[in-house]
Amino acid sequence: MRNHSGHDQTGHGVHGAHGGAQPGGLSVSENGYTLELDSTILTAGVQPVSFTVIGPDGRAATEFIPEHEKELHFIAVRRDMAGFQHVHPIRDDEGTWSTELVLEPGDWRFFADIHPAGHNGTMTLGVDVAVAGDYDPRPLPEATGIAQIGEYTVALDGELVPEEASELTLTVSRNGQPVTDLQPYLAAYGHLVALRVGDLGYLHVHPEGEPGDGTTAPGPEIAFVAVAPSAGTYRLYLDFQHNDVVRTAEFTVRTTATPPREDASAPAAPEHRGHHHGHHAHH
Repeated sequence: MRNHSGHDQTGHGVHGAHGGAQPGGLSVSENGYTLELDSTILTAGVQPVSFTVIGPDGRAATEFIPEHEKELHFIAVRRDMAGFQHVHPIRDDEGTWSTELVLEPGDWRFFADIHPAGHNGTMTLGVDVAVAGDYDPRPLPEATGIAQIGEYTVALDGELVPEEASELTLTVSRNGQPVTDLQPYLAAYGHLVALRVGDLGYLHVHPEGEPGDGTTAPGPEIAFVAVAPSAGTYRLYLDFQHNDVVRTAEFTVRTTATPPREDASAPAAPEHRGHHHGHHAHH
């Protein structure tokens, strides 16, 4: 797999890819670091959220290596995959991070995406949060391959194959015209988070190339490589910036069967890993 934005696979290329394709964010603690929220019971509306990352020494960590321009990326999503938010909290000198989220009633998952100083590579910690109120879970949208955000349309082309590097291309248009002047956002023309439906296993991928490298065009296409850790359904969230506004396009993607592996010494039909859903990411 090619590097993404100058990072190798142990960094931000395929995020949460521990040992290959295992998702991150399934644990509140990893490698001695623990995500501690001030409160895991919140009320609906625009709410302040504060937390610390406790290090192996039992104290709040205060030194982080910036990844894609930020020391910490904070993701919030309700467990029915609604309400996705990607924000960048502010840290004080004591290691307490603060931000605001727009929360609806229901069960949420918060993710902290970090690279602590002295640790080899990035990690993603996750924690469950309850937001009080009447909960009206939403069904998962169909896998149409098209997202509409106001005047903008984003088309997804490509397939996710279990345990294989899969290229996904997202094409941005506005009022039917290709957008060729996307603005850099977090050192890239697009920022993609993928969550596995069912347990919210977290994959964080970035586009091939980066702004200013002399070869990566500012749209309309943004190409990513992602590795699905297993068969199943995934929810993809693309953040992109145009006209000084960051917008989020959302997609439902189902994995396809792993293609046969050619082996001249073994003429028998190769086995397929994963389950064939017969659905493509783009229709």
